[in-house]
Order: sequence, then structure tokens, then C-alpha cells
Amino acid sequence: MNDDLHRILIKGGITSPGELKDSITMLEAAGLKEVYFGSRQDLLFPLDDVSEKQLENLSMFNTDIASERAYQNIVCSYVAADIFDMTHWLKGSTYLYILEGFNFLPKLKINITDPKQRLVPVFSGNLNFIASESEDYWYLYIKLPGWQEGAYYPVLVYSWDITKIAQAIEDIYEEVASVDDIFFILNKKLETNNKVMEKELDIPYITFPYYEGMNRMGLDEYWLGLYWRNNKYDLDFLKHFCEFCLDNSIGRICITPWKSFIVKGIKTESRPQLERFLGQWGINVRHSQLEMNWHLPVDDKEALELKKFLVRSFDQNDISTYGLTFGISDTPGKRTHFASVLIEKNTPPSIVKDFDVRPTYNVLHFKNFDPNTQRYKLYAQDVDKIELPGLLMELSKKYFGQLGSPKKPTKKAEKKNPEEPSEIHQCNSCFTIYDAFYGDSKRNIKAGTSFEELPETYTCPVCEASKSSFKKTYLVLGTR
Repeated sequence: MNDDLHRILIKGGITSPGELKDSITMLEAAGLKEVYFGSRQDLLFPLDDVSEKQLENLSMFNTDIASERAYQNIVCSYVAADIFDMTHWLKGSTYLYILEGFNFLPKLKINITDPKQRLVPVFSGNLNFIASESEDYWYLYIKLPGWQEGAYYPVLVYSWDITKIAQAIEDIYEEVASVDDIFFILNKKLETNNKVMEKELDIPYITFPYYEGMNRMGLDEYWLGLYWRNNKYDLDFLKHFCEFCLDNSIGRICITPWKSFIVKGIKTESRPQLERFLGQWGINVRHSQLEMNWHLPVDDKEALELKKFLVRSFDQNDISTYGLTFGISDTPGKRTHFASVLIEKNTPPSIVKDFDVRPTYNVLHFKNFDPNTQRYKLYAQDVDKIELPGLLMELSKKYFGQLGSPKKPTKKAEKKNPEEPSEIHQCNSCFTIYDAFYGDSKRNIKAGTSFEELPETYTCPVCEASKSSFKKTYLVLGTR
């Protein structure tokens, strides 16, 4: 993301037409004509060219502008409620009640999601509250800043305790090193209605949905999804759209993490008027799925041009990408993306920083192409731009080849034969051994996790050497 962008935090990505219209009026007063949608369901915009007088005019508005990265917008999957599959007890009103309890601006990234939807990422936050099958109870997956691996809170969290648990963790997160530490402190500090975790969270694989156009919702209503290919939303259009919503008793507008927005609860009698309104503004509501499911850095022209190049190649070769999502990153090694396939632009070596060199890219994908596995696999490294279309087409075919095939049962660590050589990986710097049989408790790596399944950000627990510094070797257990 462009760090010069300012933000309007929209809690959970949910706003009313009246509130959004006020924000638009404020941005217009600052001389702006467009606004971006952020991946955390917020509004982003530049203020570089705004005059002092225009900035003074903004003080009359109630909307707060966040110009620093200290605070985070809360992400939630309310946008998917009632239009995609849902956990049986979770209703749209549940999200609203929970969000209403947040009377502070969080510094940690907080996600509140339904695991039965795919539109909103489940694990992209520091505190990830994920609905369980038990009514009004949530799993909590914690991955604080600086942690190599995340871990689950040992109990289920009650809906109405989410806010106070989140705030309590905010107060102590810089002082704790593990989930056990957090649980111990919170148990002494808070009275909460926890529930025993009877089983581990199992998130089913769900194909990424199509989220654009006019779609039926129940018997007498519709929902509308709108997508802008360059993520520059015209303020004048948005303002008039808010007025349409107000005139037709549409109460909420929801921003998605995919640079689009969804409006639910459109009455049948309002549909002809809405279609006429969109036609008069020349709004296309049926983009090719080849270009919709992309996550790009905001206001990054180079990333947008790369996406256009790749989409054209898909189209010319008549390739299907249904269910796949793609991301482009200019931060190699960052593993907080939520697209199935990631294209990383490599940083050129400092020795050639003064020369014009062609960029190279890495191609990675999540295990089974499912972001909820949280395990990236490197597919290709240091490749030229011209090679990317072919590699992504190969990955597309690989994805469809494994789609729907039964998953192999998770391997459990078995007792080893002392006479049988054991595959291990040893750090070249300090000779520390990673043994999949034991995992790595210091990094919250479970026993039975193969070296290949470790995240690319994994480092030696002793000397902090990178994962690439480890070398495969074999050891006979009887020699220990």
C-alpha cells in the first residue's frame, strides 16, 4: 500500500448511505474526485495536493481521517451474510452488535469472520475471531506482530466478550510471547464466559464466489455487487448512489476486501429504477472473472499494468480461473496476503540500484490453493515478466486437476524405528536441527509438520538464520 494515503476507518466495512455521503462531501471539499477501497474494508485517498484552506474546511465534518498506520480498521464478513452460505446461528445483526461494542480504535488487526464464506479473509488479522458451530462462540486465532507462527486461544470466546478480550490483548501484546501467556493473564484479569474447545477448527474448502451484478436475495429482495477495475471510485457517482439508497430505504453499503462494494436488501420494486440509474451512469456490472479476483497494492500503477498484461494473456488463451484469486506484491517475503496465487516483485540488489534493470518475480501459491491453509508453496523464482502468463496458466490447470479430489488424511507423527535413517534439516550457521517428528515449540510449529510445510518466513530458533539456510540430511536415531 502507498503509505502516503490517508484513511477513513469504516468499522467492519459497514456504512450507511447517509454516513458515506457525508464522507464523500468531505472529500469533495478537499478537492478530491476519486476514492480507493482498501483491503481492510476502509476508504483510502491522497491529500498531497490539498491546500491549507481546504484542510481547514475538513474540520467541520465529523468523520475522522487516519493519516498514520497506528490504528487498524476492523474487518468482518457481514458483507457475505444472507447472500452466501453461513454458519447456522450467525446472523447479520450479530456482527452489528459485536462491532457496536468496539468503543476504541484498535492498533491490532482484528478479523471477525464466518468460516463458511470465502469473500472475506479469515486469517489476515492479528486477532482472528472465527465462528464455531456452538451458538455465540468463536475460535480465536492469534498471530501478533513479530510472531513467526500463530496459535489458537485454548477456549472458545463468547460473542459478547470479544470486545473486552480484544482490548485486554491490546494492552499486553507487546509483553507476551505465547498464547499461553495471554490466556494466563486474561484469566486473572477478566471475567469471561468461555467454553471448552471440544474440537479443532476445520474450515471446508469453498470456491471463491462471483460477487458482481444484480442477484436474488430471498423471495422479495436483491443484492448488488459493483466492481471498478482500477479501484478509483468516482465521488460524484458514489454520492448520487447514496441518494438513490436513501430514497429507496436501503440501510447499508458494505465494502469488500476486493476493492468492490455490495448493497443488500434492494426491494423488487426498486430494481427497475436501479438498473436505469446504473445504465445512465454507464456502469458495467458483468466484468470478466479473469480480472475481478485480484488483490493489488492500492494506487500502484506498475502492479495494475502487470495485472492487465496477465489478464490479457489469460483471455487470449481462453484460460479459466474460476475459483482462483491472484495477488501482486512488491514486498518479497511478506506472507500476509489472502489470494490463492501470489506474484512477488523482487527487490533489485543494491549493487545495481543506479541502473535500469528488468524486474524479476517469484510465483507462490497456497497449499491446495486454499488461503485458509496458511501455507505458501514456492512455484517459481526469479522469473521474467514474459514467463509469468505461462506459469500462471500451468498453476490454473494444476488447481483444476486437484479440485474436488478427496484430501489425504493428515499424517500423524508415528513412532520412529531407531534403526531407520530419519530425514532432518540442519542450520548451516549454528547446526541446529529441525526434525519434523518434534516440530518447533518455540515457533509454535506442531509435531508432524514437514520442513516443506514451514512458512517461508521460518527462521532458526537459535541464530535466526532463514529457512533457506537449512540443509537436508539424515540421522540414524540410535546414534543420538
